[in-house]
Amino acid sequence: MNGKNVQTFGSQGQQRTTALSIKLAEIDLIYSEVGEYPILLLDDVLSELDDFRQSHLLNTIQGKVQTFVSTTSVDGIHHETLDKAEIFRVQNGNVTP
Repeated sequence: MNGKNVQTFGSQGQQRTTALSIKLAEIDLIYSEVGEYPILLLDDVLSELDDFRQSHLLNTIQGKVQTFVSTTSVDGIHHETLDKAEIFRVQNGNVTP
């Protein structure tokens, strides 16, 4: 970022943002090469992002990429993508819709 190695000089937030940016670029690259979007797996990413970055990420993938998101809670995350999502809860080894 700005000519510097993010892994060495970036904050944790900058590192996460850079990793997500690369992941989103990969999605578009795969689409341009294959003609289909890949399935996107996001493991507990939303809880690590502020509201602006959550919205930006969800806006970017909305209606484009089938996405599986794991998180400890969706409380406080308000976005059209989640309103349309099918949410499964895992509690004590049991999965419920």
